[in-house]
Amino acid sequence: MTAIVPIGEFSRLSQLTVKTLRYYHEIDLLTPIDVDTSSGYRRYSTAQVAQAQLIRRLRGLDMPLPEIRAVLAAPNEGVRDEALRAHLARMEAELARTRVVVASLRALLTPSPPIAVGYRTVPAFRAAAVGAVVPQARIGDWCASTFPMLYHKLAAADIAPVGVAGATYSTEFFEEDEGEVVAFIPIADADTALLRGLSVVDLPTRRFAVAVHDGPFVDFDRTYGALGSHVAEHDIMLPEPIRELYLHGPDHSDDPATYRTEICWPIGLR
Repeated sequence: MTAIVPIGEFSRLSQLTVKTLRYYHEIDLLTPIDVDTSSGYRRYSTAQVAQAQLIRRLRGLDMPLPEIRAVLAAPNEGVRDEALRAHLARMEAELARTRVVVASLRALLTPSPPIAVGYRTVPAFRAAAVGAVVPQARIGDWCASTFPMLYHKLAAADIAPVGVAGATYSTEFFEEDEGEVVAFIPIADADTALLRGLSVVDLPTRRFAVAVHDGPFVDFDRTYGALGSHVAEHDIMLPEPIRELYLHGPDHSDDPATYRTEICWPIGLR
């Protein structure tokens, strides 16, 4: 048995304010069972309490109103539950990202030892590569799809890498929030003819100031800042792509705390 109750009483039943209930009516999210044509006074059915409670919980989980509307309009429980699971997965990913950022902020508040900077001249070498203009906001996703594809195509051609995978980042990538990025895996010259569907690049001989970044990529700015400051103070900075070498990255471990990356800053001779 159901009953019809005024909006004030329904507010107490659903734990939604009268103002919120009026708004949900205006956007057709939760429509009263009856609206008085003369006074505009809204009435609700007690059968709508469960729906109101679901809306309240989904808003508490920061689900956007259009997605809540889709959940409520789902033709069956399977479709509804799939939408809810997808939102929970997004929330869990955001929570994981927040934990990483919080840990990074705490690390920023902790004094760190001076960065260790080494110098290295890297001879020219050949590599299988994929390049693209990538926004900074998408670099993680781009690398996560590009490197597995590179390794897969090398394996399909029976080509063994002869060095550590890495990437070059153009000056525009940092200055304009997007720019050319080239992911590469060193290969032997003799294997070039076996490649299919991949570019081959010849990376030139360069001298680098090198620092190692240990841990998740979210902290990269600290190592970049320290290494770049060192180069600015002691060396000649070249406006050329910076190289990153992924000594121990996502292809080795699912734990970002174990990542180990070399940042190679191109420098000139004084």
